Amino acid sequence: MAEPAPPFSAQLTAWRIRAAAAAPGLGLAVAAAAVATGAAAWIGGPAILYALLIGLPLYGVTRAGRWQPGIALAGRGVLRLGVALLGARITADQILALGPGPIVTVLVAVLGTIGIAVLLARWLRLPIGFGVLTGGATAICGASAALAISAVLPRHADHERDTLFAVVGVTFLSTVVMVLYPGLAVLLGLRPDQAGLFLGGSIHDVAQVVGAGYMMGPATGDVATFTKMLRVAMLLPVVLAITLVVARLARADRAAGGRTPGLPWFLIAFAALVGINSVGVLPPALVDGMVTLSGWCLVTAIAALGMKTSLKAMAGMGLRPLTLLVAETVVIAVLVLAAVLALG
Repeated sequence: MAEPAPPFSAQLTAWRIRAAAAAPGLGLAVAAAAVATGAAAWIGGPAILYALLIGLPLYGVTRAGRWQPGIALAGRGVLRLGVALLGARITADQILALGPGPIVTVLVAVLGTIGIAVLLARWLRLPIGFGVLTGGATAICGASAALAISAVLPRHADHERDTLFAVVGVTFLSTVVMVLYPGLAVLLGLRPDQAGLFLGGSIHDVAQVVGAGYMMGPATGDVATFTKMLRVAMLLPVVLAITLVVARLARADRAAGGRTPGLPWFLIAFAALVGINSVGVLPPALVDGMVTLSGWCLVTAIAALGMKTSLKAMAGMGLRPLTLLVAETVVIAVLVLAAVLALG
């Protein structure tokens, strides 16, 4: 016979206790996000990078027990809320407006990059999950994809370290190619629409795509931005596929008495927001608010991950993970550029 649920007053007391325990660490992560966001607005550059630079040096301080509940909440719950709200950035019209050629190009580039990343990870003797994590981050939308994929991968001793390495790596490489690829597009004589498809299909993070695209002109910037939104839309099926694979691999654990992971709530919310936003019933101010809140959540989560990660452990990863990230960056650029030239 099932035990009766505790009275609401007892539940409320438990929530208050958990909130009080989480307040110091969560407040510190939010404060770090605020400083990072302010620095990005004042100096320029990605807020995620500043959040990392603020969070990493605090690792020694935040190891104390009083900080841990809130930092854990920021690194998981706030992260998942931020990923869910990413759905407000995408509509079906944005995707369909690109036409079949760019859609096929993005599908091949995203799936091809993740597949090759897994093979390269095995060749470099790195965990398959790390290949999925970095390949998905490179192929889809940089740091945001790394965080979303990390949230559904099985957790292990080096989970936070690997996630942070992927975030740092794709953010750095995205900034590098933002500078290099417009010159390459000019050197190859690409038309504005071709250059937009190349930039939007190969640069990792949204901000860097926008920067590189509009650097070359409005026509290139528009195509680059919509192409990038299509890659962001791939986050839903890719994370769903990873979730299903993880669930299948967990069947043996279920047979031994464990629990098979279900479909994450934030993935359902992401899909729902894409559908609702596509219908056009959400006021623009509300959409803008959700996009802004999503950015705040992701920056807060990155700051928290930095506080949980040892720089010594990051440095001890060696050159193979960096080699994998660089190779993935080259792979997606080659795949997209080949498709651009083939489409003419």
